[in-house]
Amino acid sequence: MNEIAKKWYVVRAISGKEKKVSEQIRAVVSRSDIASYVSQVLIPTERIFQIRNGKKISKERSFFPGYILIEAALTGEVAHVIQNVNGVIGFLGAEKGGEAVPLRPTEVSRMLGTVDELAEREEEALAPFIVGEIVKVCDGPFNSFSGIIEEINEEKKKLKVMVKVFGRNTPLELGFMQVEKE
Repeated sequence: MNEIAKKWYVVRAISGKEKKVSEQIRAVVSRSDIASYVSQVLIPTERIFQIRNGKKISKERSFFPGYILIEAALTGEVAHVIQNVNGVIGFLGAEKGGEAVPLRPTEVSRMLGTVDELAEREEEALAPFIVGEIVKVCDGPFNSFSGIIEEINEEKKKLKVMVKVFGRNTPLELGFMQVEKE
């Protein structure tokens, strides 16, 4: 059997429901006879780190909210089946009643490359800090103290912060995740 030529398309979905919609698309595709026409359903995501209640938590956030990437051959009823999945608004680039417009190969490689970079990247500061900036300690024994950034070590992701303790300036070495901008 010949390999079916597939292209990447962008499906517009209800924002915040991308994961559920992509699961429904996969389920509909696997149940119907169009499984050979759809090879991948992706949600580009990035991993972000936050501190909540003194604990560092990792969260996945959609890189393109409201959009799902699909590698498929939109021949026959494939586009119609995907568009009728609950939560799908339509294909990006398709005018009302028109055909879906595939992504250019350069766009696909850039998007997938960005997603791969985000997956490989180690935890990164949520916001870059500046010397002289006032920050609030949100973790550790000096929780809720405020101080001024004296030094920044990007490689170790550490800050030297001057905090007033009992009326005296005390230097603290804190990780990027232990402080937040005030």
